[in-house]
Amino acid sequence: MERSSSFENSWADQWDYGDDPVLPAGKMNSVGHGGRKNGVEKTKAMAATGLKKMKQGTTSGFNWIKDKYQKRAQKQ
Repeated sequence: MERSSSFENSWADQWDYGDDPVLPAGKMNSVGHGGRKNGVEKTKAMAATGLKKMKQGTTSGFNWIKDKYQKRAQKQ
């Protein structure tokens, strides 16, 4: 089994015959990539979205329980 060296080309580099596109200076974001987000930014966005959905679900669940309790309390 051969160990790969850090100086060897990756699989994608071996099959990529074209040059990498050059982005205009105005199109760079703070990370240095064009319109792409890095892994940390994607994770933060997904976590924020998940937290919002969880908060909405929890709120609707508590409201449902509260309504059921109020209906039960009115009958007695």
